[in-house]
Amino acid sequence: MQLQGGVMRYPPLTVDLHYLLTPHSTADLQTRALDEHRLLGRAAQVLYDHSIVRSPYLEGTLAENEEELRITSVGLEPDQITRYWSFGDLPYKLSLVYRVGPVLLESNRVKPTSRVVERRIKLQEKEGG
Repeated sequence: MQLQGGVMRYPPLTVDLHYLLTPHSTADLQTRALDEHRLLGRAAQVLYDHSIVRSPYLEGTLAENEEELRITSVGLEPDQITRYWSFGDLPYKLSLVYRVGPVLLESNRVKPTSRVVERRIKLQEKEGG
């Protein structure tokens, strides 16, 4: 806990965010797959080259606390990634998963405290000694 103005604030919650990156092309059917592979390859290259995000690219408390976010690709087995696509009637599309973090979420929980302003020490002789 952190002391702030007479109250103890609970520590922030640390989380990692996960993103499913899926390219989409409006090209004709013959070139669509090639376009989507190129888009995903370029996106992966940019995220790899800029895998640490610092100020001035962060805003709010992330920038104020001088935090940094790390972007890492997450390797998943083919059956895991197809489970992400098991909703609705959408067919599977080529995708990559990325983790971004750590992100610190400030807690609103506080515990009232008061400062120690007086101390009393009482000494007693130990019996039998």
